[in-house]
Amino acid sequence: MVMRGPSGAAAQVAAQHSQALESWYAHVPGLVVAMPSTPKDAKGMLKAAIRDDNPVIFMENEVLYNHKGEVPDEEDFTIPLGLSDVKREGSDVTIVAWSRSVTRAMQAAEVLAEEGVQAEVVDPRTLRPLDDEAIFASVRKTNRCVVVEEGWRIAGFGAEIADRVQRECFDDLDAPVLRVTAADVPMPYAKILETTYLPQPDDVVEAARKVLYR
Repeated sequence: MVMRGPSGAAAQVAAQHSQALESWYAHVPGLVVAMPSTPKDAKGMLKAAIRDDNPVIFMENEVLYNHKGEVPDEEDFTIPLGLSDVKREGSDVTIVAWSRSVTRAMQAAEVLAEEGVQAEVVDPRTLRPLDDEAIFASVRKTNRCVVVEEGWRIAGFGAEIADRVQRECFDDLDAPVLRVTAADVPMPYAKILETTYLPQPDDVVEAARKVLYR
């Protein structure tokens, strides 16, 4: 079974239609939780989900429906579930993000590059099972980690990633893992408040500066 549906904030639909609840589903043993961030990932992962024998929660951010990108012409193109993807290579700080947050992480990486900081952006794509070894490999290279998510901070899935990184990569870290999340309030309707509520590229840049002690 595949349960496919929207997740995260759209545009001015307030608290009724803006929740990022991936941590709820990932909390349940036996469920696969997939969250693509690009058209290519959406196609390849959805086909893999349909063929998977496990129940799959396939969550797509509504804003990403407007995004365009290259998709392979292969008739049977699939992307295995549980496989992370390095969206941008870097050497100074690892930014872990999924779904729409990947877009913001990539924008932040561009700003950081202008400052001489090369950020590596890692997209887990599947939260459960989590390809944490790919994240660990990146952190062991950069020695720093920032986790970005649209969900709330308390009990958010980013806490799971931060926990795993700090347990498995403790000796490699030169700074604590920092998390960039939504504000701990219901989503407001007003556009300016919505922008303040959601994690923005500037927030990611500031977190990266902190772990770099800049």
